[in-house]
Amino acid sequence: MNAELGSWRRAPFSGGGLTYDCFDKGEGPGVVLIPEIPGLTPEVAAFGEHLVSEGFTVVIPSPFGTPGRPETTGYALGVIARLCVSKEFRCFAANAERPITKYLRAVATDLAARTPGRGVGVIGMCFTGGFALATAVEDVVKAPVLSQPSTPFAVSTKLRRDPGLSERELETVKERVRTDGLCILGMRFSKDRMAPAERFVTLRAQLGDAFEVIELNSAPGNPDGYGRSAHSVLTRDLREDPPNSAYHARTRVVEFLREHLTATA
Repeated sequence: MNAELGSWRRAPFSGGGLTYDCFDKGEGPGVVLIPEIPGLTPEVAAFGEHLVSEGFTVVIPSPFGTPGRPETTGYALGVIARLCVSKEFRCFAANAERPITKYLRAVATDLAARTPGRGVGVIGMCFTGGFALATAVEDVVKAPVLSQPSTPFAVSTKLRRDPGLSERELETVKERVRTDGLCILGMRFSKDRMAPAERFVTLRAQLGDAFEVIELNSAPGNPDGYGRSAHSVLTRDLREDPPNSAYHARTRVVEFLREHLTATA
């Protein structure tokens, strides 16, 4: 096992008709951290370690890729090719319920039953960004975080505007906003075409002020020096010293989780 994951508990978990390995570590309120493409890389593991250090129990499912394997262009392209034809993810489908989200809801429900706090948080990133919102049809999910949500792939105007979950799921989430006070945190780089601005416009129109948006300036000449391909807010494009805007976005994620998960919040 990769050194970055050596201290994590690894075990298979079954739910929604699917079985994948999950990595578990920490104490405190629960957070499900869903990897970005190409999988549970050292950068994703490092973000998980950060959440553990902030006082959370973190579960990282591994539904694609090789846990611990560093990202390379070839590795990422190979994973994308497999995901494109996978019925579990339906990466080109609009208004879609995705089988993987049923699995993630089961993970969240299990984690909520064995951790303190008012419920659990779910963080999705990149390809899995919108999956976090789809898990919020479950009442135990109190703090969904959508970091650069990129599914469905933004290859048409319709798909760029798609919120990343089905109309039925979205209506359930909207009802929770109205009756339970559910809040959602979303973030993206301003020039990121993979996580299109149109998707955030749709989500804000549907969720109103319950959808808190952090948009990081990645325009040419931006003060943090982000390149044109800036995409991964919480991992690859985050700089701690000196801290950039992605670092501050990560700080806000931790605050958001504490606000909505701690029993005294």
